[in-house]
Amino acid sequence: MIRTNKELLDYIKKLYDSGTEKAILKQEFLPLQKLLLQDKRVSSVCILQTGIAKCYLTEDNGKDFIEEFFGEGEIVGEIEIINNHPCVCNIEAITKIEVYKISADDFLQLLERDKIFNHLILRALSAKIHYKAIRHAYHQSHLIEENLQRLQKDFPDFLNTISKQDIANYLGITLRSLNRTLSDLKVFY
Repeated sequence: MIRTNKELLDYIKKLYDSGTEKAILKQEFLPLQKLLLQDKRVSSVCILQTGIAKCYLTEDNGKDFIEEFFGEGEIVGEIEIINNHPCVCNIEAITKIEVYKISADDFLQLLERDKIFNHLILRALSAKIHYKAIRHAYHQSHLIEENLQRLQKDFPDFLNTISKQDIANYLGITLRSLNRTLSDLKVFY
């Protein structure tokens, strides 16, 4: 449920701590602050050091669809910078988060000159595609109850960390359906 990338986090932390990459900065975001805005240009990538963020689309009907939740080591903004396109989704802090931030130009230069970093970014992109395909297929082919039980197995404290509305948006169901299913299951209370 909450995606992480320890290998990328360890590598970016090593670069930051060594002081050789002056272009890597740290920034903090509080809950509800947005790191990236849907349909806006992206000026830097962020790699989460701590905390949880959500990636979501706001549809033309005003409803949000949560693509995924990001945790430690996950990167955001890289696809937009590589493709030179506006941001597809909003990225918003759920908890207080700290990120390593790299400007677009510095990110592209780092990709060119650092083979290890380049390889880690390719793996991160591949993992995003792989995860989304599996998650969407699972949510479509399983009952709400099974999806909730899987969330609880993967992240036992999800109901205390993530709002019910965000969970409903993640599963592609209404808040009413989520509450009814939680009440029926009773295992979550």
